[in-house]
Amino acid sequence: MAATMDWLPWSLLLLSLTCESSAFYVPGVAPINFHQNDPVEIKAVKLTSSRTQLPYEYYSLPFCQPSKITYKAENLGEVLRGDRIVNTPFQVLMNSEKKCEVLCGQSNKPVTLTVEQSRLVAERITEDYYVHLIADNLPVATRLELYSNRDSDDKKKEKDVQFEHGYRLGFTDVNKIYLHNHLSFILYYHREDMEEDQEHTYRVVRFEVIPQSIRLEDLKADEKSSCTLPEGTNSSPQEIDPTKENQLYFTYSVHWEESDIKWASRWDTYLTMSDVQIHWFSIINSVVVVFFLSGILSMIIIRTLRKDIANYNKEDDIEDTMEESGWKLVHGDVFRPPQYPMILSSLLGSGIQLFCMILIVIFVAMLGMLSPSSRGALMTTACFLFMFMGVFGGFSAGRLYRTLKGHRWKKGAFCTATLYPGVVFGICFVLNCFIWGKHSSGAAIWENQFYYLFGFLFLVFIILVVSCSQISIVMVYFQLCAEDYRWWWRNFLVSGGSAFYVLVYAIFYFVNKLDIVEFIPSLLYFGYTALMVLSFWLLTGTIGFYAAYMFVRKIYAAVKID
Repeated sequence: MAATMDWLPWSLLLLSLTCESSAFYVPGVAPINFHQNDPVEIKAVKLTSSRTQLPYEYYSLPFCQPSKITYKAENLGEVLRGDRIVNTPFQVLMNSEKKCEVLCGQSNKPVTLTVEQSRLVAERITEDYYVHLIADNLPVATRLELYSNRDSDDKKKEKDVQFEHGYRLGFTDVNKIYLHNHLSFILYYHREDMEEDQEHTYRVVRFEVIPQSIRLEDLKADEKSSCTLPEGTNSSPQEIDPTKENQLYFTYSVHWEESDIKWASRWDTYLTMSDVQIHWFSIINSVVVVFFLSGILSMIIIRTLRKDIANYNKEDDIEDTMEESGWKLVHGDVFRPPQYPMILSSLLGSGIQLFCMILIVIFVAMLGMLSPSSRGALMTTACFLFMFMGVFGGFSAGRLYRTLKGHRWKKGAFCTATLYPGVVFGICFVLNCFIWGKHSSGAAIWENQFYYLFGFLFLVFIILVVSCSQISIVMVYFQLCAEDYRWWWRNFLVSGGSAFYVLVYAIFYFVNKLDIVEFIPSLLYFGYTALMVLSFWLLTGTIGFYAAYMFVRKIYAAVKID
């Protein structure tokens, strides 16, 4: 009865959380309700390109500006992502259509781009830059309709709809450069259920854009900043000649459509991948294979160890006494401190710090608490967790250093706190010097894509831990059987050797997949690759080292030492 009463408060708390789950929202991403004709602010985020890997802020190009430019206060993650969220002069009202409106300039006075501005715009277009806007914190997307069965008849062709983040700044054709100067915004809203005597409220659930290039002569504007779009295909695109001044209009239109998509599901479009089934099949196959092989390997190791321990521990007659051989022979040297114990313990402490940070971030993100709708939350959380996990990293490094009979604990603590972060800071500082030289807003590491398969990533992380542990245990067993007791550094290096494959694949991807040809983007790519390879080496090396360390302690504790 007492046990039941002890569990009752926890049961009631769990029930209350379950009942309230439908009304729970992640802080900072609660829905915003709009009434008819309420303003829906369109903000600009940045310009990105997969070719240059250098993002720029929106007003680095001569776009139309509002009377007062206001930048949004950003968190650490947004700054590291290169986001510079700023207001724009687009006037969008909830559920209110606009056929065509001039964004800046007048009917008799279009926008004039200077030669320098024209050259800059043309350069950004040839570098395949995309413009990223947001409405109600929802990124703009360009709809792409692809035919999945090309060989069939036209009537039987099925359209495969995909979405592209942002919209292209412009395009090139026959050595001519054209700018997308007209934006057709298509916003989808979900009508919320209200009482009969209450006014309907709306929520934005999708933000699309159709960019167009329309030359100045084909856009007819009046004194009220309204314009008329040309009909059909009678118009020509707006060319940008980088050798002279260019005159043009920046225009936009707004179209609203009602949608059945609810606010809680509005990010599904951005998070959907076309090959999700293939990924899950691959991960399930990998899980089965890895755990099957791990089971077989564990059985073999356990049976072999039992046989070794039984042979070492049995009391033989004096006549049958034979000279010891195998891993028991090095029992007096196996725990002898290696060379450079301070550096080893510092690296392993940083590895523990990374391991704790990655494990918590992936687990929390898998539960949906680091939604991409909360911009920069993932990177901000990772940075702060790495700092706080220094407690565990420092404790493990200090304990290992004392185990290795180290006496300069103050210097060891300083080395643990500065070795890995110092290398990261040095590389980032050098890269940022080149970024500042190009007047970029930051590094476009992930090409502005949203990654949300954290369940998939968590399973991969478990596979990584199991694989590194098994390989390290087998390698150290073989090494000790060969009567080689110098396993500390070798085990750490071998277990972290998978980082070498990451480096090789990164080089292969750079050569065969990317179109980067300039020096600074290439430097950025390999600089961040070096950071990832170093971090991955510390992570996998630490996992393997501690698995082997526990294995060595276990087997030598099971044998009788004379």
